[in-house]
Formats: sequence, structure tokens, C-alpha cells
Amino acid sequence: MNDIADIRKIRESAERIRVRGLVQGVGFRPAVWRLAHRYGLRGWVANDGEGVDIHVCGPAAALHQFVDALEQDAPPLARIDRVEREPAALLAQGEDFRIVESFATSVHTGVVPDAATCPDCVAEIFNPLARRYRYPFTNCTHCGPRLSIIEAIPYDRAATTMRAFALCAACSAEYSNPDDRRFHAQPVACHACGPRAWLERADGAPIALDTLTTLDAVDAACTLLQRGHIVAIKGLGGFQLACDAGNETAVARLRQRKRRERKPFALMARDLGVVRRYCVVAANEEALLQSPAAPIVIMKANGSERVTASVAPGVQTLGFMLPNTPLHHLLLRRMNCPIVLTSGNLSDEPQCITNPDARTRLSGIAEYFLLHDRDIARRVDDSV
Repeated sequence: MNDIADIRKIRESAERIRVRGLVQGVGFRPAVWRLAHRYGLRGWVANDGEGVDIHVCGPAAALHQFVDALEQDAPPLARIDRVEREPAALLAQGEDFRIVESFATSVHTGVVPDAATCPDCVAEIFNPLARRYRYPFTNCTHCGPRLSIIEAIPYDRAATTMRAFALCAACSAEYSNPDDRRFHAQPVACHACGPRAWLERADGAPIALDTLTTLDAVDAACTLLQRGHIVAIKGLGGFQLACDAGNETAVARLRQRKRRERKPFALMARDLGVVRRYCVVAANEEALLQSPAAPIVIMKANGSERVTASVAPGVQTLGFMLPNTPLHHLLLRRMNCPIVLTSGNLSDEPQCITNPDARTRLSGIAEYFLLHDRDIARRVDDSV
């Protein structure tokens, strides 16, 4: 029996593997777990201050395939800068491969930016049979808040503003299920256990939601936009000010209150079809609009349909973005025309990121506030 054990040891090898780059908050540890199980390896993977740390053991050929697959099968949001390998101690037979608790070390790694809602999560929020139907904070390992909620490295829920929300049994089961796209998704939440959204009037008066919608606060905010109101919205990385881009009175009022005389406003449209009614959209521009970054893309106006003149005075281009969070998808669902969506501040002031600050500084601009109780850890403005 000892001879057989010795032969097995000769045929096996073990390595300590360090993966550097943007590898936290992208589903990298679950991806490593799946690869290790695919190739029959044992060991563990963890986040630490330098990236992802892996101790892996098994047949030498399988380990070689595993290392090759680390880069080839990396999650779409990941960016691997370097893979470092060194021999390590063999691990006991019979051990499994595990995701272990993160190690606190000096910080030499980064976290990926927030990522626009993926197609699967969009489908989920509009599916009446899904338990996250119309949940404005739906996310998974492929999308959702990252940089805007993290307070410390390594990236774990306890180091984010989501630590205030304990997982319910259903979310915990998804988080622990390797076959689920929410396996180890740190911001995972639902109606039962996660952040909630609500609507307030700037003057503090009560709101009769049933006069605006039969659904929820987000849909009520859509009705307010359609009626010509300015709504302050708590977005992913800061507050935004919104109004109907086809309503000249509302846009002019926003421009005057924000003290922004001429600079064009950014626009958000429900989908590409709406954007194409207003702009010539090239293939590379379409790709940018639909990318995880979901930036504002400046395109040539086509002249067939026009937003109100106050949106972009004196220029022949328009800056459009598509919805980048479930909240924005829900808000825009019934909007057949674009909305103005600009940073929540007076010109030359920093963007608001807390509810109290927004109530104080934006009450002279917005008439309503669409708020939620997930804190923003760091200010992240929309990219262009």
C-alpha cells in the first residue's frame, strides 16, 4: 500500500498560484472553483490584498490544464495582468477544493468598476414569475455595484456597504450554489433582504403613490417625469437629476436651477431603438453603449427626431447612454422618449452621494427624490 501511495505522490504536483490584475469582484474565485473541480484538483482559493491566491494540488497534467484555463476561461469582467507560480506542499488525499476566507494583507490590487446590468438580470426584473421581479438592486457575478460600494480590500461583502443587509435563506442558497450565477456574488440581494427604494417630495409633504402608479416607487417616478417634474435619483455612484428630454419647460427649469447655461446635458434612452430615432449609431458606438461600462457616447444627431432645444444648444451631437442599473431599466421602461440625466449637484460642486446631503443641496433643483438605503462608499460619475 505504501508503494501505491508513493507512486501517487510522484505523479502529483502542487503549486501556489498568484493572479494579479482586476480579479476581485468579477466572479474570479467561483471560476477558479469550477476549473479545479473540472480537472479533479484539490486545494483552495482566496482573495487577499494582492489579488487572488490559489493553492492547488493534483495530477501534474491536470494542474497544467488548470493553469492554462485560468486565463482562457477568466470571467468577462476580469483583467489578468500576471500569473505567478511556485512549487507548493502536496495536500492530503480526500481534500476538496474550497473558497476560503480572504486574507488581510497589504493592498496591491484593484477592484473593477461597477458593471451595467447583464441580460440575464434584465430579463429577471421584467419576469413576473421571478422572485426578483421589479427589484431595482438585482445583480450577479457578471454585473452590478463594485467600486461604488467597496470600503476595503480584499473584496468581500463585509468590506462593502452591503454588509448592512443580511442574506435571506433564498439568497444564501444562491450564494452557496456553484451552479448559480450568484455563487459568491458579494452584493446579492432581493426584495426580502436587500436595499429598498422609496419616493419623497422635496418639500417633505406626503405622497399618495396610488395616484401615480399601481406598482412601486420607481414606476411612480416614471409618471412624475412624464408629468414634467425634475426627479433626483440615487444612482450607483452618486445622485443624478432627471427630467423628460422632450419637455422644454422641464429642461429649461433644470438648466436654470442647476446653473448650467450652455453645456449639453447627457441623455438616457430605454434601448437602442430609441437612440436610433435621434442619432446615427455606428457599430463601434453601439458596442460601447451595450458594454459593461455603459458610458455616455457622443453621436451625430440624425435630425429625424429632436429632443427639446435646451438639451444641447448650438451643437449637432447628442450624448446618449443606456440604462446601467435595474433601477434605471425599470424607470425607463414606459418612457418612449429619452430623459435628461445629469449629475446631482450645482455646477462646479461635487456630486451628492448621501441621502441627507442630497436633500439639503438638491431640494432647490429637484421636486422629488427617488432614494434607497444602500450607501455609496465612493463617488463614481458616468464615464464618457
